[in-house]
Amino acid sequence: MDRRVDLRIGLALSALGFLLAGLGASIAVLARDLDRPTDELALLSSAFAVGLLIVAATGPALLRSVAIGTVLRIGALLCAVGATLLALAQGFLPAISGGLSVGIGGALLVLVAPLLLHGPAAAARLTRVNAVASATGIFAPLAIGGLDSLGPTGRLALLIAVPPLVLLAMMAGPGVGPTFQDDAERSPVTQVLRGWLRVVLAVGVEFCFVIWAVARLAATGVPMATAALLGSGFPIGMAVGRAIGPLHWRNWSPLVPAGLLAAAGTLLVTVFDSPALVTAGLVLAGLGVAPIYPLTIAALVATPGINPARLTALGALASGTAILLAPSLLAGLAGWLEIRIAFLIPLPLLAVLWTISRPLSASPKRDLSASISGHGDDRD
Repeated sequence: MDRRVDLRIGLALSALGFLLAGLGASIAVLARDLDRPTDELALLSSAFAVGLLIVAATGPALLRSVAIGTVLRIGALLCAVGATLLALAQGFLPAISGGLSVGIGGALLVLVAPLLLHGPAAAARLTRVNAVASATGIFAPLAIGGLDSLGPTGRLALLIAVPPLVLLAMMAGPGVGPTFQDDAERSPVTQVLRGWLRVVLAVGVEFCFVIWAVARLAATGVPMATAALLGSGFPIGMAVGRAIGPLHWRNWSPLVPAGLLAAAGTLLVTVFDSPALVTAGLVLAGLGVAPIYPLTIAALVATPGINPARLTALGALASGTAILLAPSLLAGLAGWLEIRIAFLIPLPLLAVLWTISRPLSASPKRDLSASISGHGDDRD
């Protein structure tokens, strides 16, 4: 039974990972196809974020009234519809509708994944399916760039995600998740708020690169198809970083080396205008960014006194907030200055993340890191 559930969740997150990794390239290609400025297409990532916020608000109530397997099925079908709209859109409104559909469907998949993988081996199982999803994401910009170079719009490559999503909808069973029952002792509001802010900052940094990496490469003067191909540098770095897991050095939090690598990659992306150096910066940033979200979301979901299902919905709210604000802020700055300068946005986000993470040093860092990397005592 566990392997069957792992297969379903792995299929769900792999298809979603492909769509998310291809979102930035799709926005750049869509801007060209519709002859609109790239910063105007920031609404596409905003539509995705609104979908996350809708699920964050309604998710707990939905899980009380609908079987968790049905939620998985609905999420898969919504993602399939959204991918189809994004791939085939000939106008602005269908594209935005596609982004919203992927946002709602993807948020439902992310909501139920940790709940279906609950139990003593949850950390190891979730690590495995996330690693597969990260690896799948590598191929999205490659597929979009490769297809675009052959003549048709590269957005058609998003249709690759549709068959596995439909298959998932057909496979999804009822599923069993944890109950919505909080402990008698509730955690302080400040602890929950701090954990929520850390997730907001982590996702904000990540999606600045996910959404605008291809546009940054296009600004160096390379053709759009080449920019989409080189844009795979960030998901490649992410996949390698998640395969390695959090880096440990002395008694420092794993967020420190991760943040330093991300900051170094950001500087390469902004200081230089060479496609090779920008791509190298994206790979380096991907290596650094990779463990930051898993570290912060695990800390949030592990908050004592509150049911993990509620905390997972709170994580979706954090992700939606970040995706709504950070890429849009970068796009706004790009429209006012230029995208190269606007890409400095991740640096203050990382600085604030470090600052609000320091009081958490009282928590056992070894236990947190073990739960993320899956190297603890969990066994299948």
